[in-house]
Amino acid sequence: MRILLASNASYDPPRGGSTRSNLAWLRRLAARGHACAVAASSLTQEPRQSVVDGIAIHSVPSLSLHAAALGRLIREFQPDWVLVSSEDLSHTLLREAARTSPGRIVYLAHTPQFFPFGPESWHADPPAAEIVRNAAAVVAIGRHMAAYIREHLGRDAAVIHPPIYGDPPWPDLSDFSRKRVLMINPCAVKGISIFLELARHFPDIPFDALRGWGTTPEDEAELSRLPNVSLLGAVGRIEEFLGRGSILLMPSLWYEGFGLIVMEAMLRGIPVVSSDSGGLLEAKCGTGFVIPVKPPECYRMEFDAAHMPRPVLPPQDIRPWIAALRTLLEDEAEYRAESGRSRQAAAAFVASVDPDAMERFLASLPPARLPIAAAERPLDSARQALLLKLLKQRSRTS
Repeated sequence: MRILLASNASYDPPRGGSTRSNLAWLRRLAARGHACAVAASSLTQEPRQSVVDGIAIHSVPSLSLHAAALGRLIREFQPDWVLVSSEDLSHTLLREAARTSPGRIVYLAHTPQFFPFGPESWHADPPAAEIVRNAAAVVAIGRHMAAYIREHLGRDAAVIHPPIYGDPPWPDLSDFSRKRVLMINPCAVKGISIFLELARHFPDIPFDALRGWGTTPEDEAELSRLPNVSLLGAVGRIEEFLGRGSILLMPSLWYEGFGLIVMEAMLRGIPVVSSDSGGLLEAKCGTGFVIPVKPPECYRMEFDAAHMPRPVLPPQDIRPWIAALRTLLEDEAEYRAESGRSRQAAAAFVASVDPDAMERFLASLPPARLPIAAAERPLDSARQALLLKLLKQRSRTS
């Protein structure tokens, strides 16, 4: 098969859980001999091409503003399937894929805020939702999100979890004596307010935050004001970050699709104190320390430095978070018990992930009957002369 992925996120370098998930699928497909390419946004102002793990990556500055580049790549690559990732807030990539390769779209539903449908959508768009509804397939990485799609779009989604976790054995990074609290992607929707409040309440405990796609200069300034908080840059392997701490905070306020980092931490025995937002409950797999939060009331019609709409956040009850953190910092027996429960639950979940499920699923889809649209090229001089001759002949006979 020939597989083309379209996303308005960066893939070289990759940023965000959806990107990592999509690359995990593509790496497996490429390793199995399928031709794989990506049309993605570039972090620089220049287009570039690269090959990573057998995947041809075409990076275009602000791809969603230059969707014609996706159309050209579709015509050149002639894919059997175009995987459109939900990281396409304007839905222009979805429309271009539908126009250029009708019948070949598989929608990868990662981030509900980016869907063109549903109550969590930042940009509800009925015509774009209709494209998703009529796509060859919709894929979600968890049961919770598949149920959301079923309720708000009226069609079933295939649940295929990405083979993102590597192979066992996973190192046990738990360490009660380390007493360091971690958070990834500190920003408003991910609950930086809760992280900061906890850091103020536990001034003798170090708190580490790993900068992410949503972290703004304002967030960095807030973090820098606390002497026990450190903001870290990118890491090559997630163990480099998880190995620094004893507890992971996941205080998301917005609606989460799943929560890959929750599973990654639990696999390594790191207890996770999580909100109950969206698919995080599914990611926690019945383990403890899940705390209710109040979601954003709405989003302002203005954007922050990360190009995200600013949320209007209600006050949160910090007391359950303080109690949970105090338990895991002070009660060694409970810390070890939660670490063991987390590691066991995560290992059982990952054992159920089929690394070749996406390949079999795509191979099972009926082949598209509609051809890829031909390139829209201007007429050359010879074709212009021929068209003029035909028009003159038609005018004489009419």
